[in-house]
Amino acid sequence: DPMEMNTAGWLVTAFAILVTGISKSGLGGALGGLAVPFMSMWLSPRDAVAVMLPILIAMDLFGIRAWRGKADWGELRLLLPAALVGIAAGTLAFGVMPDYMVKAVVGFIAVAFALDRLLRRGKPLASTGPLRHFAWLCGAGAGFTSTLAHAGGPPVMIYLLTRGLPRETFAATSVFFFAALNLAKLPFYVGLDLFTRDTLVMSALLLPLVPVGVWLGMRMLKWIPERPFYLIATAALGLSGVKLLWDGVMGQ
Repeated sequence: DPMEMNTAGWLVTAFAILVTGISKSGLGGALGGLAVPFMSMWLSPRDAVAVMLPILIAMDLFGIRAWRGKADWGELRLLLPAALVGIAAGTLAFGVMPDYMVKAVVGFIAVAFALDRLLRRGKPLASTGPLRHFAWLCGAGAGFTSTLAHAGGPPVMIYLLTRGLPRETFAATSVFFFAALNLAKLPFYVGLDLFTRDTLVMSALLLPLVPVGVWLGMRMLKWIPERPFYLIATAALGLSGVKLLWDGVMGQ
């Protein structure tokens, strides 16, 4: 039951939401996948993603207001159709996979993304194929992983980093991409019957953290070096992923 989380669960969830807000306000959503693996230590993965979706949509509304007029719509026209295909595939996976298998997949996503960031140390990945094909691959991957775990940031970051966009354009394009992506996921989540009274109440209780996280991100990132922030958060994401993988393998 989402409303029966213990104190540690609420504190870790609050921390993960604050980090997500910080990430969304200037880092392209790189750490948006942090909340679901953390929350899934106390909740079913299905409950965790249901609680997070309204919170992410609220964050997107703040982001759109801050970055209005600065997104690259040419890039969005390449990424968004592929993301819709990824959402459909992720919805099918959610519909047929039992909870422990979803938990294992979410854990694998968390570990894979953490290892990728640690090994690449944030360096851009050069595109080796045609731009349109690479955009579709990254967009579909973002839609799939975002549907399962709200962890679509890394695939999109990989693509946008190859484009050499100015930092503001990069951030704005990411914000608008996820605003469209999260709204598109809403009817699919309703169709999967993921929302319950308890998940909606929990979302409402956590919503006040949204402007706090975004506000902290816009100010703290001016003073905190990005590398230590990424390393700490990435390590935490990897550890939570290992825990979820273990639970999934053990069928818990």
